[in-house]
Amino acid sequence: MLPYIHPMKHKQFSFSRSTVDYYFNAAFADLGKLVVQEQAVLLTDEHVFAAHQKKFRGWNTIVLKPGEEYKVQQTVDMVIDQLIDLGADRKTTLIGVGGGVITDITGYVAGIYMRGIPCGFVPTSVLAMVDASIGGKNGIDVGVYKNMVGLIRQPSFLLFDYSFLKTLPRAEWQNGFAEIIKHAAIKDAPMFRQLQQRKLTDYRKDDRLLATLIEKNALIKTKVVMNDEFEQGERKLLNFGHTLGHAIENMYELSHGQAISIGMTYAAIISQHLNGFGNTDELVALLKQYGLPTYAVFDKEAAFKILQKDKKKEKTSISYILLKNIGKGVQQTIAFAELEKILKQL
Repeated sequence: MLPYIHPMKHKQFSFSRSTVDYYFNAAFADLGKLVVQEQAVLLTDEHVFAAHQKKFRGWNTIVLKPGEEYKVQQTVDMVIDQLIDLGADRKTTLIGVGGGVITDITGYVAGIYMRGIPCGFVPTSVLAMVDASIGGKNGIDVGVYKNMVGLIRQPSFLLFDYSFLKTLPRAEWQNGFAEIIKHAAIKDAPMFRQLQQRKLTDYRKDDRLLATLIEKNALIKTKVVMNDEFEQGERKLLNFGHTLGHAIENMYELSHGQAISIGMTYAAIISQHLNGFGNTDELVALLKQYGLPTYAVFDKEAAFKILQKDKKKEKTSISYILLKNIGKGVQQTIAFAELEKILKQL
């Protein structure tokens, strides 16, 4: 894979309260053109910092411990303390350079520090590039409850530098492809077919193929969010696989991609039960093709208890995303009593 592909592509998208600049095919060095270096603070984790130390030279940088277990209020408090020590003020831009955990924390801190400072993201994983950094959802976990506290607030910019992906282990690529397969399943049947005809190594070796796929997925999510920024309707489709996935993710310390893959498998089975969805085997085969887990043994009772506190619940029911066909996701309200019955049968 080449370090990055030029020319850089700039696209701008308007959300309800702001516009966001996307810089595809960019290089990290381009960051200096977007912000004043002395008025910026970078937030990253130990893995990214160790692998790309040269890139961070000359920037004020806060380095966090890596992993979902650090996506908690204690980390937020520590970041705020360091921002105060660095003299960060309302003209400071906080820039998250990392995967989904880093972009989530960055957006959340930027939203609450001094009642809000600008932020930008440089996603460094496939997962962050196609999903986590896009859409303005920021927040932290509380115990086993994923993203229980947070806000929706758009970053000022997203900078996509594909050279960061070169240092990713295979497991992190698989993690990101779970969200790519999700987008295909709910929104894009032709992309689903393309993924069936390829394998992970094709995208790892061919930088142009990868760049096209990442941009396509970033735009799928962006368009959904633009139509429904605050998740009143269409944006809920992006939760396909996430309802059960989030319930088991922290229970078993799974990666996000692994949990969502298992969640999609069971959402397809529920779709089969309730909607006559006929392509469960195809979806499961594609997930396996990209090295993702599908059927799993988990504590259904404990998972159901977590589901009952899910953000998408409404008293005695929950909004669940199912499939009608490949490429066609649908939102369905399922009573908890019915869902408990279905879970027991799985």
